[in-house]
Amino acid sequence: MKKFLLFLGGLIAALLLLANLGPLVLLGVSIWLLYLVFKQFMKTDSTMAKIAWVLIGLAIISIGISNMYAVIGIVAAYILYVIYKNWNNEPKEPQTTDDPFVNFEQQWGEFNKY
Repeated sequence: MKKFLLFLGGLIAALLLLANLGPLVLLGVSIWLLYLVFKQFMKTDSTMAKIAWVLIGLAIISIGISNMYAVIGIVAAYILYVIYKNWNNEPKEPQTTDDPFVNFEQQWGEFNKY
């Protein structure tokens, strides 16, 4: 049952990721362009050029903000990652042996928790 729910969650997350692939790409491009504008802003010494770069940067920020649906795609990608990591995780049962050294290590670990 757990694997089925993980599969179902992964399928939904994959569909959300594919549906938001366009906004993800456009958000990435706008972040890259904003980085380039910032580099040019820092290079220039002219006040008019700095004002122009700020205006261009504000236009690019507005493009980036309009693609906030990409955040849904990022969350879906993270959910896919978590499902991939937890796919074969099964809870381990504590081992009980008669070996005194193993029991000592377990007791020492419990002692160090506090």
